[in-house]
Amino acid sequence: MEEATELNKKKTKLVPKLRFKGFEEEWLKKEYGDIYSFYFTNSFSRDNLNYESGVVKNIHYGDIHTKFATLFDITKESVPYVNSDRDIKKIKEECYCQEKDLVIADASEDYADIGKTIELVNLNNEKVIAGLHTFLARPNKFEMAKGFAGYFVKSWKFRKQVMIIAQGTKVLSLSTGRLAKIKISIPTLPEQQKIASFLSSVDEKIQQLTRKKELLEHYKKGVMQQLFSGVLRFKDEKGKEYPKWEMVGGDKLFDSISDKKHNSDLPILAITQDQGAIPRELINYQMSVTDSSIASYKVVQVGDFIISLRTFQGGIEYSNYKGICSPAYNILRPSSEQVHREFYKYYLKTPYYIKQLQKNLEGIRDGKMISYKYFSEILLPFPSLPEQEKIANYLTSIDKKIETIKKEITATQGFKKGLLQQMFV
Repeated sequence: MEEATELNKKKTKLVPKLRFKGFEEEWLKKEYGDIYSFYFTNSFSRDNLNYESGVVKNIHYGDIHTKFATLFDITKESVPYVNSDRDIKKIKEECYCQEKDLVIADASEDYADIGKTIELVNLNNEKVIAGLHTFLARPNKFEMAKGFAGYFVKSWKFRKQVMIIAQGTKVLSLSTGRLAKIKISIPTLPEQQKIASFLSSVDEKIQQLTRKKELLEHYKKGVMQQLFSGVLRFKDEKGKEYPKWEMVGGDKLFDSISDKKHNSDLPILAITQDQGAIPRELINYQMSVTDSSIASYKVVQVGDFIISLRTFQGGIEYSNYKGICSPAYNILRPSSEQVHREFYKYYLKTPYYIKQLQKNLEGIRDGKMISYKYFSEILLPFPSLPEQEKIANYLTSIDKKIETIKKEITATQGFKKGLLQQMFV
């Protein structure tokens, strides 16, 4: 009996699933209010803030929702100043932010963001206040390692409790009273430091990958501008210049296709700006279509280009799938083997081309449209096929590098999510 009792004690011991070696102590059960005291925040709106000059900076709840990192380092963030004509004399010294404080967004339109929190890990000796629709919580009742709280507030057990106490219909809100009752588990200070340091290194890896992706995307944008303007030219295998580019009307390179010969057995394609034309089920597209409507749908082949006839948002989409799409789209298909699809896939999404296309929009009752007639009047570059291929291959190689980094970011974010589930109780 004594052995069974001891076994039950071990089973209920408050420890995380994943733990660093050398730590065996049971975590302490606490309530939020056992660790944090709440201090007054201000109610300055965006109209009372600016990014040019001032004495005191203000953390706005909207920035917590949209851009600030969980571990807030003011040297890495763009934080607005309070306008000089605002009275800040009444703000008590204790209400100015301190490092290790938590700033919590107390309102949101959805559960995913309600109670979103940042921990202030570096204020660089600047004067900062927490703003409209925020709570300011300070760990002055229990010693906390810098950075630890920024991660435990992201754990699912904590987030679930926050969502449960949120109140409201259209807009969800929190109160300090309800927040103070949330149950949390805390390890010793050395273990807190170990966890914070490790998760911070994971975040740093994500930030490095994100920066690398941004630099590649910026490089791609610049090189596309140079390639398609003719500033940067490739040479052939013998080191000679390729022929001068011709400029021809769109109808010389693309035919308008209206093939409705199908038995409604092809997948219906959704035309998206970020993925081109893809089967609707891949993006969980819910709008239903009647059998009679489907009969009027057009067949799209792999490598076709698609323009919306009804509302124009910019660019021409490319299809990587065979399927059918609404007659509200104009299907363009290369009319010659001298037209390299990948080359025009890039060119027809350039800002310069989109600007040219928008000049030819026709007004209709419910929006704008582009007809094949007006598309045909736009002059398109027509390099020799070998040069088209070289340009397309070069840009494709950049895209592959960007896609590889995206996958690394996603994998690292997934790794972090798993850590947050297993390293906290």
